[in-house]
Amino acid sequence: MFFQVYGEHALAQWGMLIVVLLGLILLNEFARRTKFGGITMFFAIPLALTVYFLAIWIGAKTGAQWALENQTHVYMQGWFHYAKLYAATAGCIGFMMIKYKWGIGAKHWFKPFPFIIVAINILIACASDFESAIMGWNKWWLTSEGVWQYGGWHNVMNGVAGLVNIFCMTAWWSVWPSKDKKDMIWADMTWVYIVIYDIWNFAYTYNCLPTHSWYCGVALLLAPTVAALLWNRGGWIQNRANTLAIWCMFAQVFPLFQETFKDGRQWFNWATLPVLYPEGVATVEKLYAAGGQAAVDGIVGTNVDPSVVAANPTMMVVISALALVTNIAALCWIICISRKRHINPYKEDVFVNQKYYKDAMARAEVA
Repeated sequence: MFFQVYGEHALAQWGMLIVVLLGLILLNEFARRTKFGGITMFFAIPLALTVYFLAIWIGAKTGAQWALENQTHVYMQGWFHYAKLYAATAGCIGFMMIKYKWGIGAKHWFKPFPFIIVAINILIACASDFESAIMGWNKWWLTSEGVWQYGGWHNVMNGVAGLVNIFCMTAWWSVWPSKDKKDMIWADMTWVYIVIYDIWNFAYTYNCLPTHSWYCGVALLLAPTVAALLWNRGGWIQNRANTLAIWCMFAQVFPLFQETFKDGRQWFNWATLPVLYPEGVATVEKLYAAGGQAAVDGIVGTNVDPSVVAANPTMMVVISALALVTNIAALCWIICISRKRHINPYKEDVFVNQKYYKDAMARAEVA
């Protein structure tokens, strides 16, 4: 319904989805269970990657062929990917400071940090959605990463849904280290928020990262959700930050893993396209041809009218509308509970009667 995963490469596509899902779950467990794991994943590796990225940037500026042909430089040089990687990593570090009570992480005034960093990450995605609407309103447009996107009302609806989602985060000061020091617990971030966030974020990846959304929109969202619902209640936002940062590091270095080139070529047969491209890679090939020399040169914003090359944005509209409706519904629910209990939903816990909340709080070390 959403993806083209029923053809000759279906086995490879479904198989690699499971590999990515399990890999993210296991790496998250490695990162969350010990200080060594967390420091390795969110200090040592990002530091090494920063040196690597700077070397590529300097090499490209000086005309070094190895840098100009490097897959990170060619396919992942846009602002969004770097912003997401470092914002997610900053979140992981901040969450470790809270759960291990490092420095300011032990201070009461630092408790809203998780809300702030999540809100920043959401705003980055909202900006990307609105950018797509502006650059390609009801037409195809070529991004700086060489991806053909299709803009329209779906971007506007999901961008607004993201803004609403920010205000669905409740109890900003109620974050705690877990008793076993494995997690940062945000108990009031229950299944309610997890569901509406996952719907919104899937819609975002589907709209703005269409050639990657099989992995970053399905596997990457399932990994923290499975952990939070089955064995790590209250730790969802930490799981989400960890898996997002890990995936961003991998995708930034090995974009060819999931890449569909703007001319339709795919490096691996598990690369997956959504139904936006009705003829699969043939649609992308036609877009490349219709874009002419501008597409060949990779000029950002190159436009192709859908009357020339067909598009199927139906599911983007459906999932974006669902994201908007569910986020508005959740915010209304939060307002109703808050008014009934006469509380400020951003200073006090809202979902105190839910079993998920009670299970999470049982794990928390409340000062």
